[in-house]
Order: sequence, then C-alpha cells, then structure tokens
Amino acid sequence: MIHRSRGRLATVMRGASPLALMATTAAVLLRFPPTQSTFYPQCPIYAAFHLACPGCGGTRALAALLRGHLGLALHFNALITLALPFALGYGIVCYWRLLQGRAFRWPQPPLAATVAATSITLLFTILRNLPLQ
Repeated sequence: MIHRSRGRLATVMRGASPLALMATTAAVLLRFPPTQSTFYPQCPIYAAFHLACPGCGGTRALAALLRGHLGLALHFNALITLALPFALGYGIVCYWRLLQGRAFRWPQPPLAATVAATSITLLFTILRNLPLQ
C-alpha cells in the first residue's frame, strides 16, 4: 500500500513540473508583456530575411490571450491562437495518461492530417508575408 502511494506521488510530482513551467511562463508574460519588454529573443528568420515565420508573434499572441484579448491575439498570430486549444487538449490527455500510469506516446496522425496541417501552415506563412496595398 505504501509503495503504491509513493509511486502515485512520484507520478504526480513528475507531472507537476510541466504545470509549474506553464505557470511560470504565464507569470513572466503577464509581468513583462512582450510589447513592452526587450529581453525576449527576436526571430532569427525575421532577422535574416525580414519575413514572418509561422511562429512570429506567438509570444505576443499568448500574452494577449492571458490578458483576455482574443482579437489582439489573432492579430499577432492567428495560427498559434487557433491551434492553442488543440495543443492544450492534447496536453490534458497526456497529463491524464501520466496520472493513470500509462506510457507516453507521440501522436501518430494520419498522413492526410499531417499534409493538411503542413499545407495550412505554409499557406498562412505565405499570406502573412504578402504586401497589403
């Protein structure tokens, strides 16, 4: 009985580290908004080519979401803003599996889903770099 409790506690503690990391990240983003702080790294793709990669604006979008500004988050990076609920859902499923003592498995989506996600990301990247005139 004691060994089972210790095993469960160890599992919960292992699972707590990603939650602590997410809480710390949220606290930093709320305390030091990316639009007002200069210590956040600049995108190397944007620095080299002056083109926005699919992730550009993601930090600002996440900070806007934490403050409840969905429209602003969509403006900064619509792809990350719209993909975030799926990522959170997958994270919750993984955490639940960890608490149940089941092994972690990387997702194995069908080829069509992989092609669709890649195509959407590519299209998003092209469209966001077109000049608006």
